[in-house]
Amino acid sequence: MPGRFTAERVAAAIEALSQLRDRQVALAESWARELAHVPPEYRPSALNLLHYLALRQHDLRPLQLDLSSLGLSSLGRTEAHALAGVDAVLAALHKLSGLAMERPAGFQLPVDFSGGPQALERHTEFLLGPVPAGRAVRIMVTMPSEAAESYELVRDLLLAGMDVMRINSAHDGAEAWRKMTEHLRRAVAEVGRPCRVLFDLQGPKLRTGPVAPGPAVLHWSPRRGLRGQLLRPVKVRLAPTVRAGAESPDYDVLLPMEAAWLSDLRPGDDLLLADCRGMDRRLRVVAVDAQGVLTESRSTVYVESGAAVRWQPAGPSSRPANEDLGDGRIGALPASDQPLVLHRGDLLVVTEMSELGRPATYAADGTLATPASIPCTLPQVFGDLTAGQRIMFDDGKIGGLIEEAARDRLRVRITQTRAGGAKLRADKGINLPDSALHVGSLSDADLTHLEFAVAHTDMVGLSFVRSPEDVLNLERELDRRNGSHLGIVLKIETRAAFDRLPNLLVTALRSPPVGVMVARGDLAVEMGFERLAEVQEQILWLCEAAHVPVIWATQVLESLAKKGMPSRAEVTDAAMSGRAECVMLNKGPHVLEAVRFLDNVMTRMQRHQAKKRAVLRKLSVSDRIVDSRTTE
Repeated sequence: MPGRFTAERVAAAIEALSQLRDRQVALAESWARELAHVPPEYRPSALNLLHYLALRQHDLRPLQLDLSSLGLSSLGRTEAHALAGVDAVLAALHKLSGLAMERPAGFQLPVDFSGGPQALERHTEFLLGPVPAGRAVRIMVTMPSEAAESYELVRDLLLAGMDVMRINSAHDGAEAWRKMTEHLRRAVAEVGRPCRVLFDLQGPKLRTGPVAPGPAVLHWSPRRGLRGQLLRPVKVRLAPTVRAGAESPDYDVLLPMEAAWLSDLRPGDDLLLADCRGMDRRLRVVAVDAQGVLTESRSTVYVESGAAVRWQPAGPSSRPANEDLGDGRIGALPASDQPLVLHRGDLLVVTEMSELGRPATYAADGTLATPASIPCTLPQVFGDLTAGQRIMFDDGKIGGLIEEAARDRLRVRITQTRAGGAKLRADKGINLPDSALHVGSLSDADLTHLEFAVAHTDMVGLSFVRSPEDVLNLERELDRRNGSHLGIVLKIETRAAFDRLPNLLVTALRSPPVGVMVARGDLAVEMGFERLAEVQEQILWLCEAAHVPVIWATQVLESLAKKGMPSRAEVTDAAMSGRAECVMLNKGPHVLEAVRFLDNVMTRMQRHQAKKRAVLRKLSVSDRIVDSRTTE
């Protein structure tokens, strides 16, 4: 009975896998026209991607359980050699059943078990450079502005483990970018360690436009203890002009005032400052020097331009009895930042760039008079939007539903903020996850910046790619500038890009080298944070099937780079990033330390894992149970 049951299971598995193999071959044949455009050396990779897609078009979990119970591969590690994996299991099943296996006429494997991983290694080296010593995963570092002025910073990053320099075209300019690349070439020659350069195109990213400035009000508060006791007064300097650039200022707040009025003040004098709330606030003069007057404040103060300052002498003998300085006046203060404060249920109007954003206004009885508004940098997308679609702001911190979409404005009902509301400012990202946008991925600025990329870098990052036509358009623009040698990195940061990833990969393979960057920030907003882990896994699988290297990006060791200390979650994330071919670090004051830390993590994790496969090196912890037993 057990033998017959096993024979039936083997026969059923042979039937299921034979049909699956036929579907793999049929899908690849149906793409013959597209495959004809792929260079011969990359065509096996495109074929393998199609074979893997056919494998994943069905729920194979029941079949996997049967294969595992028979002691065979459950096809869970076939990304790099999808057809070879199915064919090998079929061959094993036929041996179990004692039957001879027949293959379709003309059947040929594009890659075998060793050829698939080797192809991925070759393509990774072609795009990202040679394998660094001690680890297979490359480290990419986003350049801060300081890299244009500091050769030492670039050299130290290279020494710490940087394998790819990333230049973000959204920041700095051509002259700064040129200096960064010059510093890198010099450092490569000095250190003897190679490093590639990625030029990241900004793309037509949707962002919020400017908000009308708030009133010219300055605010400060002294430092107090848990019981409200004063720990440190606020140092307020009064000066004829507001000067910037002091390396070690001796003040916390700088107020402009007339030089003639300040010249008569003496240490010990008191100044009564008219607070915006109608209260007099006292400033005590502690020093007078060539730069102006230094005072101390022991109260919370809100002061605006033109506020009166009344002099009170230190004592009877400080001034002649008939001397009176009169009132001074605070000079022009800079306008304050005025964010829009939004709560769930609020109405927000998104406008064209011709209007400045403004906060909501309310009538005397508290009813809404005018809703908050904010402009959009790409109002041409309004025509692609309809009521009921979602709109997200500032990396998903604020979400809403479009209630009405017109050619010049949107009415949005806020549905998502943190408790207590959220602040929306200018230059924050806008995501439209439900909308099909008809906007090209290359902006006018990108087309201009391509000239620099061709002359100074090794690859370009295509931001907000949505369709194969976006890829072909970039290829055409590079060809026009004699830049067809540059690699292309597809940044997957929209729902449209994820949904069309197989088509994007086949299209990009027409003009290798090619890579994929998982831009997890925007992708999380577009797909939903709860789906991010699932989505990034699927991107890794599909790219491995296409033998295309993946760059794991967004907030890797962010706290370490910016604040000098990583969180536990970030360390785990960094370890998981080793399943990609490259990991990107963003800039920050401690980025050099972050590179060293990541290099250490990648080197250690490589001993334990390669892609999805656990590598069973000896674990020292496994000896401890033996040691403890022998010492009892």
